Amino acid sequence: MTTRCEWAGTDPLMVDYHDHDWGTPIHDDRTLFEFLVLEGAQAGLSWSTVLKKRGRYRQVFDNFDAAKIARYTEKKTAKLLADPGIIRNRLKVASAVRNAKAFLAVQEEFGSFDAFVWQFVGGEPIVNRWRSLKQIPGQTEESDAMSRELKRRGFNFVGSTICYAFMQAVGMVNDHTVDCFRYQELVHSGS
Repeated sequence: MTTRCEWAGTDPLMVDYHDHDWGTPIHDDRTLFEFLVLEGAQAGLSWSTVLKKRGRYRQVFDNFDAAKIARYTEKKTAKLLADPGIIRNRLKVASAVRNAKAFLAVQEEFGSFDAFVWQFVGGEPIVNRWRSLKQIPGQTEESDAMSRELKRRGFNFVGSTICYAFMQAVGMVNDHTVDCFRYQELVHSGS
């Protein structure tokens, strides 16, 4: 019997996400932007809801190509808001466009978004040793700092809790519980 983090539950989509994605260090700018948009879209919802819509998001948001999203017009935004395959929240859709513009500015300044975000953890994943889900914080000093800096640069839907969820998702922190099989896989892979 494979031991996983409790939150993965039994939903095959959540289990697959837990087993293959969550907590794996990501250094690809497009994927980092995807998670930034999806974590913002999740605000107030369950990750399961977002995960079920992830494929459609990739289709209608040009596979998270920030340069294309930054040029979305009001007409394109209206079309997105009519699409039942995504979370149809006007503020969240507008945020994706706004964040794409800010993302491009960060890439220009730092050479990559990867170089920018990973500085908040010193370029290496923080490896925690949680024994239960209850011990995992909703935010940290690192996510507070990331949130402040992203907001200063014009991003929105990037509060500290969203930033911490982003950090967990993209492997900037290893928050798998110590009894989870992924915890050891990530520690032994140097992640």
